[in-house]
Amino acid sequence: MRATALAIVSTSLVAGCGSSNSTTSPTPTPAAPTRLTFSAQLSPANEVPAISNAESVAAGTAAITFDVTRDAASAITGANVTAAVNLTGFPAGSTITLAHIHTGASGVAGGVLVPLIPAAGSVTLTNGAGSFTQSQAIDGPTANSIVNNPAGFYFNVHTALNPGGVMRGQLVRTN
Repeated sequence: MRATALAIVSTSLVAGCGSSNSTTSPTPTPAAPTRLTFSAQLSPANEVPAISNAESVAAGTAAITFDVTRDAASAITGANVTAAVNLTGFPAGSTITLAHIHTGASGVAGGVLVPLIPAAGSVTLTNGAGSFTQSQAIDGPTANSIVNNPAGFYFNVHTALNPGGVMRGQLVRTN
């Protein structure tokens, strides 16, 4: 019994003599992303005013990628914006003329901020459907505005029948 008590005391003393100078490595801050993605569900009902002609049944989606450049402090200094747009439900003969990112909350018409204009005649809506991809470089302040408040911006597509815009959707950040 006495040997057992001595073993317990010895073990406690040895355990208590351990070094208290443990160094914990700081958790590294993850690098800020260089690719940011957004989406927009495009609908003629979202236009201001809503579209009510033959193209009112069309629909679309836009997947928008910002490949950003950052400075040493990780602030965005610019971006290359790429929009991949898919369109369906257009009547025969519809022609896509323009596409943009605009300023403006839902239900508010705003000015063009990022032109993503497909070349004339490049978007063929075979059987009322088609797609296009466009890119545009933008500056840091413009990129930061969109990144910090995507709901304050919308993507829209224009047609020959609806030169003011045929469909639009607010930007939603997806990563």
